[in-house]
Amino acid sequence: QVQLVESGGGLVQAGGSLRLSCAVSGSFFRLNVMGWYRQTPGKQRELVATIISGSSPNYADSVKGRFTISRDNVKNTVYLDMNRLKPEDTAVYYCYYRDTVGYWGQGTQVTVSS
Repeated sequence: QVQLVESGGGLVQAGGSLRLSCAVSGSFFRLNVMGWYRQTPGKQRELVATIISGSSPNYADSVKGRFTISRDNVKNTVYLDMNRLKPEDTAVYYCYYRDTVGYWGQGTQVTVSS
C-alpha cells in the first residue's frame, strides 16, 4: 500500500516563500508521476505541477515562473518550492502519486496573507 506524507504548509505573507514536501512509501513502480494539486472551498481540485522522472515538469499557467517542482528518487520525495506567493495561492495543497493507480496525500494548508 502506497502512503504519502506531506509537510511544509503554513501561513506566509504575500511575496514570501514556502516549501512543501511529500514522502512516498510502500510498494511502487519506478515509472510514476508525482505532483501537487490544490483546492479551495467550493472549487474543484486543480493541478499545480507534476513531474515524471526523466521528463520536464508540467505547471499550471498561474504558477509558472514562481513555483518549482522537483523530486528525489532516492528519498522517494517530491518537493514544491513556492516563491512570490500571492493571496490567490491560498488553498489546501495535495500531494499526488500515480503508477498503475493514483494516490493522494492528506493535504496541507497554505495561507497567503495580503
